[in-house]
Amino acid sequence: MMTNNEKKSIIDGEQQFVTFYLGDVLLAIPIGCVQEINRQLECTPVPQAPPYVCGCVNLRGEVVTVVNPRQILKLEPADETRESRNLIINSQGEAVGLIVDKVSDILTLKADDVSPPPANLKGVEGRFFVGVHQREEDVVVLLNIDEMLNDTNEYASLA
Repeated sequence: MMTNNEKKSIIDGEQQFVTFYLGDVLLAIPIGCVQEINRQLECTPVPQAPPYVCGCVNLRGEVVTVVNPRQILKLEPADETRESRNLIINSQGEAVGLIVDKVSDILTLKADDVSPPPANLKGVEGRFFVGVHQREEDVVVLLNIDEMLNDTNEYASLA
């Protein structure tokens, strides 16, 4: 039986994550969400789209909306570099592109490797983070990509 102080891990068994940077923040999402990783594709702007939407790309005949997670997570804007990538993910059956500063590596984690996010992560953005993994050199923040993109859908319907 779980007490109020215990929190079930978000990982059952062993799970792999793709890690990527937004500025100095190292984030991770389950590898099963990732469809492909592309160099920056030219986005076609979408008139009257919310500020976090960069535009759309044609990915082998499929129109994919590209969003800027920096804007959603309220991080400082950044210029695209040679290391910038478009991470094409599948969120709730729909392909979505995420502009990231740099893709890092694949991380295999077990339930014991993940801690709950710090208690001071509150508010709207706090619910986007489901856990953290402490490494010797840095901390990896596990992102709930569906929650983040759901929030943008709610935001879009309010606009």
